[in-house]
Amino acid sequence: MDTIKRSIEGSKLLLFGGVYSNFQALDALQAWAKDHDFSPNQIVCTGDVVGYCAQPQECVDVVREWGVHCIAGNVEIQLRNGDDDCGCNFNEDSSCDLNSRNWYPFAKQHVNPDALNWMNSLPLNLVLEFGGKKWGVVHGSQEETAKFVYKSSPWKEKVSSYEALEVDHILAGHCGIPFADENEGHLWINSGALGMPANDGTQRVWFCVISKEGSQFTTEFHSIEYDFKSTQEKMKRERLPVAYIETLESGLWDSTEVLDKEQKKLTGVRIEFNRVKVGGNPS
Repeated sequence: MDTIKRSIEGSKLLLFGGVYSNFQALDALQAWAKDHDFSPNQIVCTGDVVGYCAQPQECVDVVREWGVHCIAGNVEIQLRNGDDDCGCNFNEDSSCDLNSRNWYPFAKQHVNPDALNWMNSLPLNLVLEFGGKKWGVVHGSQEETAKFVYKSSPWKEKVSSYEALEVDHILAGHCGIPFADENEGHLWINSGALGMPANDGTQRVWFCVISKEGSQFTTEFHSIEYDFKSTQEKMKRERLPVAYIETLESGLWDSTEVLDKEQKKLTGVRIEFNRVKVGGNPS
């Protein structure tokens, strides 16, 4: 599918991704967006609406009916293709891979044909016109949907996405850790995951808001509180992986195999952010 180009109205944009079938977190985000006057046109989802938790169909229904800009994550791609694994780029027989053999068949069984049709309509990437700049929206990276890209990843691993999409800035998902990285005036922003904590020892889940302020853009990362115990109870009833049920409360990942060396060092370290501006030092 060719890259689709769209325009964002106004001077602000809300970015989220990695819902992971966590309906309670998604419901809380939708309420926040309504309270802060974000229209669907001003909201962008980086994919993986479906994932580890117990309400895949309900989450698809919300995002679909909400009408926000959304791309396909690796989970949506695998489901729409009828594949038998999540395509998350986990090492074979690792903890993450073994857990995916539980939650992915559950998700596959619990999304209806209308949901799959919607997934088939999702582009792999978007190019957004916002604030006089071009923003590329990718899941992992432009060339690899399930690529894990972190703030600590070398910039050379990021630059190819800018070049391929011919954009000024990148909005990304997949890795589950919120961050902003800047190089020569270009931003790579990952909102973190809405459906699972960010391995910092807190129950917080994440999204971010990008605002045009004069000639600069400001990125503010937001954590959100939601009824995680209800999410846990639903997962328990469906016998979904205990590791992910516990992560919702502990804030720590069962496995750090997908993290690079620098990110592993930050396990259990509470994430803190300042405002991030293009041309300044990102937090």
